Amino acid sequence: LATTFPVSAAPYYVLKRTLGSSFAFLNLWISIFGYSLGLSAQCLLIASYLIQPFYPGCPAPETPKKCLALAILWSLGILNARGVTTVSWFNTISSFIKMSVLCFISLTGIVLLVIGKRENVSRFENALDAEFPDVSQISEAILQGSFAYAGSSLMLIIAGEIKNPAKTIPKSFISGLSTVALLYVLTNISYLTVLSPQEIISSDSVASTWMARVFPSMQWVVSFAISLSILNTSSCGVLSASRIFYTASQEGQLPFIFSMLNSYHCPVVAVTKIIIFSSIALIPSRLVNLIKYLMLVSLFISELHMIALLKLRYQEPHLPRPYKIEQSVWLPFLFGSMVSSLFLLVLPMFKTPTIELIYQAIFLLSGFLGYWLHTQFKQHYGVSDKITCHLQLLFNVFPPEN
Repeated sequence: LATTFPVSAAPYYVLKRTLGSSFAFLNLWISIFGYSLGLSAQCLLIASYLIQPFYPGCPAPETPKKCLALAILWSLGILNARGVTTVSWFNTISSFIKMSVLCFISLTGIVLLVIGKRENVSRFENALDAEFPDVSQISEAILQGSFAYAGSSLMLIIAGEIKNPAKTIPKSFISGLSTVALLYVLTNISYLTVLSPQEIISSDSVASTWMARVFPSMQWVVSFAISLSILNTSSCGVLSASRIFYTASQEGQLPFIFSMLNSYHCPVVAVTKIIIFSSIALIPSRLVNLIKYLMLVSLFISELHMIALLKLRYQEPHLPRPYKIEQSVWLPFLFGSMVSSLFLLVLPMFKTPTIELIYQAIFLLSGFLGYWLHTQFKQHYGVSDKITCHLQLLFNVFPPEN
């Protein structure tokens, strides 16, 4: 999608082109709340790592954790208001720190296994000794594990701001996902060498617990380094969410103020909106629930994108596509992905139906109601010209140049 349509918010643009304005608005509707949940979960995770060393041997209380998460969230908003260049430099530094910490944890775990201390080897050998999980537990585990790879979708959103996207995007996907998969497998091996599965499950910040066991004097350093590295994904999340609102505003599905830029060429009003929504989502929520709901929403959006990709392939077969794969390879993979995503979406509703899942289904479908209201009241957007003018003066923004 991103190499064929190298524009900001490429998935939104493709949905509008293939499935129509209603599904594009549904994608926007879900993205507004999906990004809010994602940023809330990431900021809570960062706050957990930062605050856990103050509470050795017990979970950190929720109130100071959420206050710190709110401070981090608004700091990310200020950072993004400084433009793409500032975010890029920050992400380069934090990515280097993240890789360094994960490599350190992985290598230490391998050394502990090679040395062959009896307790480490036996703990690792018995790590998977448990009852085989049922289908619903497996699906929830996949949803939780997929959170580690959710950052890959950010590349699609900022495709319009990437140099030479036809080459850069495929290389970034292939190298990035491979590196993440390898490092996370090695990191979990290291965790299981030092900690029991019960300790991993009960810990809010596993890396801090691991460090307290192996190098107690370095727990503060690692907690700070991991928190700084997770800020990488969070800052990208704010960046990509603002670009979706920017594109939707240019397409007429959001007020024009969201596509106006500040002196750093950033849609600062869109950034402010996503920060406010994320703050609201953060206050009443728990981290595990946020991640689960976020991945359910992401699966639904991915299902729409795959349907759009399939329709586009047969609707416009001669469209220039810089990145191509043989049909015999991508077609089974695409259908397999669609079936597995549908399975993960539907299974929890039948296996363990809860009132939260019903609320989620109502929320998703209410996007069509939101689109109907949007079309009905679109002609009255002119009454908000005064509000737009005041916001433009407040945020010091101006319409983008062609």
